[in-house]
Amino acid sequence: MAKQKTASRPAAKTAVKKKWTGLKSTAKSSARKTIKSKGRAPAAKSKTAAKPAAKTASKARPKQRIAISHHREEDFKADGLRTYAKYRDLGISAASHGLAQAHVIRLQGPCNPDEVSKLHFHDVEFQMVYVLKGWVKTYMEGEGETLMKQGSAWTQPPRIRHMILDYSDDVELLEVILPAEFKTVELKA
Repeated sequence: MAKQKTASRPAAKTAVKKKWTGLKSTAKSSARKTIKSKGRAPAAKSKTAAKPAAKTASKARPKQRIAISHHREEDFKADGLRTYAKYRDLGISAASHGLAQAHVIRLQGPCNPDEVSKLHFHDVEFQMVYVLKGWVKTYMEGEGETLMKQGSAWTQPPRIRHMILDYSDDVELLEVILPAEFKTVELKA
């Protein structure tokens, strides 16, 4: 048995030396086989490690593209979720094949609470909002009322009940949502 230990150590040193000197990788393969044959890497681990790789490969998304969006006033459209807002799509949905969406939102002032303050939730995986300009007062379940000013940012967990209570006439928000297509459910207050 002592001879086997002595024989395997020089082989392992050679494999390490070849790895770092840039020589052929066959020494690495044989060294791995030697370790596995000695029972140091249980077979169960290698089988479970192969499964996630296969799942990932089968669910591969199309390759994402670059999305560049420059500010242009004419890009703000009243074609989004809220009738009291204009949206500037940043091209993220198309570039990511629906993985996410991002847009700049201008809430149109003055705020009309009868139209704006409706409790709702979005069936999303992720939602983040950043105040670019002005301020907005929100209500989020578990957080209560919060005044968000220029430079404020927040995330909303999936399906959290929330609503806008008030906002400044000049408010602009950056919103990022995953996935790009989602359902909004309006609730009774």
